[in-house]
Order: sequence, then structure tokens, then C-alpha cells
Amino acid sequence: MSTFDPAQLTARQEELESAMGAPGFWDDQQEAARISTEHARVTRRLDTYTRLSGEVEEAAELYEMDASLEDELRAQLVPISAELSRLQEDALFNGTYDTGDAVVSINAGTGGTDAQDWAEMMLRMYLRWSSDRGYQTALVEASAGEEAGLKSVTMTVKGENAYGAYKAERGVHRLVRQSPFDSAHRRHTAFAQVVVAPLLPDDEDVEIDESDLRVDTYRASGAGGQHVNKTDSAVRLTHLPTGIVVQCQNERSQTSNKATAMRILKSRLVELQEEQREAEIARERGATQDIGFGSQIRSYVLHPYQMVKDHRTDFEAGNAQGVLDGALDGFVRAYLLAKAAGKVV
Repeated sequence: MSTFDPAQLTARQEELESAMGAPGFWDDQQEAARISTEHARVTRRLDTYTRLSGEVEEAAELYEMDASLEDELRAQLVPISAELSRLQEDALFNGTYDTGDAVVSINAGTGGTDAQDWAEMMLRMYLRWSSDRGYQTALVEASAGEEAGLKSVTMTVKGENAYGAYKAERGVHRLVRQSPFDSAHRRHTAFAQVVVAPLLPDDEDVEIDESDLRVDTYRASGAGGQHVNKTDSAVRLTHLPTGIVVQCQNERSQTSNKATAMRILKSRLVELQEEQREAEIARERGATQDIGFGSQIRSYVLHPYQMVKDHRTDFEAGNAQGVLDGALDGFVRAYLLAKAAGKVV
């Protein structure tokens, strides 16, 4: 299992600095950028560890000098402990794209209007969680439901470890509640699917044969001003060999929307390769966890009791509203630890 190892990080920092100081370092711009980014990330983590260690030592010294400060010092250690936990979590992001940005899509599943409302609730949950973690989000496409909610929505999430963290959310999420759309207030079950892909840089080399694409244009819906309502600026791309469909409507021109949609399609194709690789590893380990689109990973029960439970790790929380307000770190950490231990994929 991966753990936070300051000595190992320091050695890696020295390796990267040696590479950066070598003649001809900038000859390969893409590789130089990758090394520089990793160096900045490693340095930032070491600096954070040094600062937090100093604060813990200072608190220990103060306690030895005056034990009556215990309650005050315990309160000061709470945020320090949270930061140290985040550093420990960082060590679990060791996949090829884990430390980078993500493309996140939420698609309403079975459950009619309730499912579309659930998709919108999930978007709110993820926007709040992203904000809490310091990520930047931007909507790429949103298709409104007939009565309420969203049929689908796609957003980009930018920030350190965004893809690694959001990978914990891949799969089908199940909601059980008294339906606000049922006049008899009966209990309904709704499903929504989350698809997560690494947001590749613009210069990432992923070949796509134009003959494998079907390009459709349509009028953008929702907010966006008069322009998007009068022109077929929105673009939908269908990758025929895989059946992957992506669409973009947030840019001003059809050309810009197509460029963004192509970038997301490349990301989705890379994610498909990652899923296939993980499935192969799971077969080798004898794991039974299904990482496919049909896997139900978590249940959110709001009636007749309140409970959110992850079926992969058995991690659960009784404060369902807190989870819906973005308190997902516990679920993500449980998944990352289980994944590092080879229990899930």
C-alpha cells in the first residue's frame, strides 16, 4: 500500500532537479513541462509536510510547558490533522493520470423524472465537493429534463488529483426517497451514472479516424443568450467503433464547441483503455468488482431512514444530507485505501 514517505519524496525531488539541470532539458517541450509540473507538486508536498511537522512539534512543546493549554492545542491540531490526512491521501494517487484534471459526466438512468432530478442533485453535490477541495469546475454541456432535473451534464474539473479523486465516483448511484413528483408521496428508486475521464492536455497525441465519427449539430438549450438559441452551434460527436457520445454547447461558435468535444472524446477513449487495463488487473487478482457502466457503487437512502452506503467498501454515513451537500471525502478515502490494498479496482 502506498504511504507518504518524505525521504522517498526528497529523493524524487533531487532526481527531478537533476533532470531539469541537464543540457538540452527544454529540447522536448512536452517532457520538460511534465517534469517541471511533477517537481512543483513534489516540492509543494514536502513544504506542506515540513510546515505541518513544525506546527505539531510546536504544539507538543507548548503542552510540555503548560498542560492547561491542552484543549486549545487540541483545537489547533484538528486542521493540521486534516491536512496530514490529505498528504497521506496524495500518496494513493499513483495512476498515470491521477494527479491531473478530469472530465465528469452525469447521466440520468432509470427512474423517469426522479432520475433526472437525481442527476441534478448529484451535480450540486459534486460542485460543492469540488469547491471544498479547491477544484475549479466548468460546465461543458447540460441537457434539461422534460419536467425537472437534467438528462445529462458534463463538466471539467481542474485541480491537483482531480481525476484520481473523481475516479472513486465512477459507476451507478442509487437514490431511494419519497418522490416529490408523486402526489401520493410513495417511495421511488432512481439511478444516475457517473462517467469520469482524465482531461487530456490539448497537445496529447490520441489518433481518431475522421471516418469513425458522426458529427451532429443542434441548437444549444438553456442559458447562454440569444446567440445560442438562433444558431446550430452545439456539437454532438459519436465515435462509431465504441459508441461513445460527447457533446458541447457552452462555447460561442460551432468550431469551438467541436474542438472542446474532440478533446473530451479523446479523454473518454483514454479512459476506456484505462478501464480495460483495470479490468485485466482485476481478473489477474481474482477480484469480482465490476468497473463497467452497469456497476452500482453507492446507495443514498432518504426514506424510511437516512443512510448513504458504498457497496464496494461498506463505508457508510448516517448524515445523508451532509453527503448530498458535498461531504464525500470519507467515501473517496475508503475507496482509495481499498484500491491500494487490491480489494477493489
